[in-house]
Amino acid sequence: MNNNFDTQKIPNHVAIIMDGNGRWAKQKGRLRVFGHKNGVQAVRETIEAAAEIGVKVLTLYAFSSENWSRPKKEVDTLMSLLAASLKKEFKSLQKNDIQLRAIGDLQSLPNKAQNQLKEVIKKTASNNRMILNLALSYGSRTEIVNAVKSISKKVVNNELKIENIDKKTINNHLYTFSLPDVDFLIRTSGEQRISNFLLWQIAYAELYFTKTLWPDFKKQNFYDAISEYQKRERRYGKTSEQIK
Repeated sequence: MNNNFDTQKIPNHVAIIMDGNGRWAKQKGRLRVFGHKNGVQAVRETIEAAAEIGVKVLTLYAFSSENWSRPKKEVDTLMSLLAASLKKEFKSLQKNDIQLRAIGDLQSLPNKAQNQLKEVIKKTASNNRMILNLALSYGSRTEIVNAVKSISKKVVNNELKIENIDKKTINNHLYTFSLPDVDFLIRTSGEQRISNFLLWQIAYAELYFTKTLWPDFKKQNFYDAISEYQKRERRYGKTSEQIK
């Protein structure tokens, strides 16, 4: 790694919208699934790069709740790829002391993918170098709706008073309750939108958009993004003078 990063300004939590697999495949005259299969290497390189520089949490938008509406063949391939990748990458996660977690409607995943996911999560639970958090069948609005339902139920059951509901209460009822807020959000492929991803958690995140299609996203692309992050001034609503 030839990048001189300020170790005091490494983002604790990086989230990535991995976009562009289909367009990458189309450019090569191949089916969309070809892009998804080649995107696995970009995932591997990004995980390694994040762990190497000291990122504590890496959340990858692997499959949104809206993705179920895609052609059945593409969805089936993605689910098979998920199960196969989890099995294949398990040794690497263990070797690099990386803990796997997952958020989303995990019950909607095929049994094979669910079982493989549960197994790897269980076996890597004690790893503490970095948390790799996969967003699967995930939608932020649904996450927030579910949090509101859970809180409302506690109010109805007299377990919680309305006047005691605050930002921490809501945060504690989200899928990511045990994780820090997102510091840095990266989206590949040139699209500049959030796509229902971690809407609550990115409230003060720095956003970074690159035209690089996901299968072409290498370690150096990740390092370039981190270099840009370190140039930013995070003010959280304050003025520059207040934070200096």
